[in-house]
Amino acid sequence: MIWDKFSAFYDRAETLFNREVFLNTGKVCAEYIESSDRVLECACGTGAISVWIAPACRELTVTDLSHKMLAQADKKLARFDNVRIRHADIFRLRCPDGSFDKVIAGNVIHLLDEPGKALEELLRVCRPGGLVILPTYLIGNDSLNRAVVAGIDKAGVNFRHRFELGTYRSFLEELGHPAREIKVVKGRMPCAVAVIEKKGEQE
Repeated sequence: MIWDKFSAFYDRAETLFNREVFLNTGKVCAEYIESSDRVLECACGTGAISVWIAPACRELTVTDLSHKMLAQADKKLARFDNVRIRHADIFRLRCPDGSFDKVIAGNVIHLLDEPGKALEELLRVCRPGGLVILPTYLIGNDSLNRAVVAGIDKAGVNFRHRFELGTYRSFLEELGHPAREIKVVKGRMPCAVAVIEKKGEQE
């Protein structure tokens, strides 16, 4: 798996190229987390977002499709006693409906052939009135960012969608799940943190 190959140097590469975003995206996500929350994080990677969420919530389940990414996350999160590490596919989460108060999937939507299908699954496991939080890179017209993405594509990680802030907002609207709000984490390649509220009566 391609992400297994990247796991050993992922943090170093992100820190060198996009330090502010890599270090601060989790901080922004944590602003939406309450101490009583049960949280699911999908596509957790090495746990860069997870380390901000774990101390803010009651219980955090982190998942990824890459075993080696999960191994890196496990090391990073070892100091927290409220974290569970699980291997899982974002399209087929083995969780009952409405299991979590907040569901996070960071920097993965733009990589998926069927992002709408993944979003429906994230919403399924989120309780009514809960939040789905989707940080996603913004490429825009920056020539350096486009060159970096082209290089990543050649390495085997394909950006299926290349968003600007407006196109990301429209993209979510077209999927039928408009963002309640979007916060932008500034950096060399900015990250838009979209927050979607699951409709329905709050339990």
